[in-house]
Amino acid sequence: QVRLVESGGGLVQPGGSLRLSCAASGTISSINAMGWYRQAPGKERELVARITTSGMTNYADSVKGRFTISRDNAKNTVYLQMTSLKPEDTAVYYCNVDWRLSSPFGNKRDFTSWGQGTQVAVSA
Repeated sequence: QVRLVESGGGLVQPGGSLRLSCAASGTISSINAMGWYRQAPGKERELVARITTSGMTNYADSVKGRFTISRDNAKNTVYLQMTSLKPEDTAVYYCNVDWRLSSPFGNKRDFTSWGQGTQVAVSA
């Protein structure tokens, strides 16, 4: 069982900044890609940013140049630094982690887990 604990959401004024964190714990052999998604009221969940084990990143066009995703592999933690926040960034942000469980016999199983979500509200 893998547990993802998110933190860092809150209320911020337009133009402000927030930093989200997501720490993974549990029985994990390795973590592959980590990412952040968001879901605004009445909208579908969308990718915000994603980062591979080697540090390659991709971002939604709407956040490029404003958000930065990073990870600390030693801590199994992914971060999302958000700057120049806009009201349209308001959403529940979810952490997503792709991880692998390997057995001593060589069997491998891949899983994906989601965090519980953290609310980000951008308003004057």
